[in-house]
Amino acid sequence: MTRQEHHTTADHGTEPGWVRHAIWWHLYPLGFVDAFPEPPSGPAQPEEHRLLRVIGWLDHAAGLGASGIALGPIFDSATHGYDTLDYLRIDPRLGTDDDFDQLVTAAHARGLRIKLDGVFNHVAREHPRVQAALAAGPGSEEMRWFRPRVTDDGHVELDTFEGHEQLIALNHDEPEVRAHVADVMRHWLDRGADAWRLDAAYRVPTDFWAAVLPEVRRTHPDVWFEAEVIHGDCAAFVEASTADTVTQYELWKAIWSSIENRNFFELDWALRRHSEMLQDFVPATFVGNHDVTRIASQISDQRHLPHAVALLAVLGGTPSIYAGDELGYRAVKEDRPGGDDAVRPAFAPDGPGRLDAGSAEVLRLHQRLVGLRRRHPWLREATSQAVAVRNEQYVITVGDGGQTLTLALNLSDAELGVPGGTVLDGDPRSRAGDGVVGPHGWAILEA
Repeated sequence: MTRQEHHTTADHGTEPGWVRHAIWWHLYPLGFVDAFPEPPSGPAQPEEHRLLRVIGWLDHAAGLGASGIALGPIFDSATHGYDTLDYLRIDPRLGTDDDFDQLVTAAHARGLRIKLDGVFNHVAREHPRVQAALAAGPGSEEMRWFRPRVTDDGHVELDTFEGHEQLIALNHDEPEVRAHVADVMRHWLDRGADAWRLDAAYRVPTDFWAAVLPEVRRTHPDVWFEAEVIHGDCAAFVEASTADTVTQYELWKAIWSSIENRNFFELDWALRRHSEMLQDFVPATFVGNHDVTRIASQISDQRHLPHAVALLAVLGGTPSIYAGDELGYRAVKEDRPGGDDAVRPAFAPDGPGRLDAGSAEVLRLHQRLVGLRRRHPWLREATSQAVAVRNEQYVITVGDGGQTLTLALNLSDAELGVPGGTVLDGDPRSRAGDGVVGPHGWAILEA
């Protein structure tokens, strides 16, 4: 199936026009507003209206060049947001429904769309339906929402999400579950949301999504669905699920790894796969999110951080920037309880304030490159072609069949020769206009 067919095939619906200009600023609300882990002052309370703190950052997001705010979980949950207790209630640690309405109004007034995080693979063990099912036992009406099994000693256990005992997997074959998820999506779309991220979508049968998503589109044709898929045949998932896109984890890994390990052959291989995906759908691209080590910590040589940002800016896809990456924040994700907390920090309540020189420089870089992206919206569906590939030097053209840009990346101590053209951006030490990119430099050129 070609990309053009994807946009017009009835089974997939028509991708809304606004998405073709979408650049997301992504944040994890519970951490962002200092509601999780528990703040020093004690548990956050609804009357604190902490969700409203996000409004203080909307001008920053707009100034960055973003066109939308991608929110992590905001619904009532037991701890970190991915253990839902009530899909139809704002987490009391964040505030109230009215706070959500105010945030949506303020975002839309700035031309910013809102994407919500739907955790529809599993719920918290403390969820009322889970507790009712455990009390009623196998074969009961209450148990139909879940997948029970009885151990040899007669104990009833429920399927979980990847072994996490506090995350109880839903029974996605159950019609009531499908209907409830569709109702939840519609409820928040009616309140002003524009898009959904489908958390752990790879763990959910594609026929579940194929039943639910078109039903939601029937009443909300401008909605857009991004499915979290971390491996496998992404094009086949999009085809079977009817989602609009999936998260491009292969490209994320190749970007930081090829730069950090000075092995652009890895990135070149990933970009061949990426270009194949672009024939079928437009992937969701990123170099940082709430689940991974920050890009400024992944890349130890800070001279090479702009190389990653430049790749995000010019490669095909629907890009997102994880809040704080545009300010040079650093943090390492650790494989332990609480190991995500460092990459999900609290932000100042009223915006970035006065920045130090390093943060200001990284912000200006992002603003320039997001601006370049917005001036070349055709880049969203562009594919890449290698011009030169060496371990520490990489030159590609990015085009859509009619327009072309050249990106040159240099990680070495030697100069890198580049084709001629107008320099749109680059390392100030480079002399791309003279046909070279200096050591550890980069450049974007237009023929």
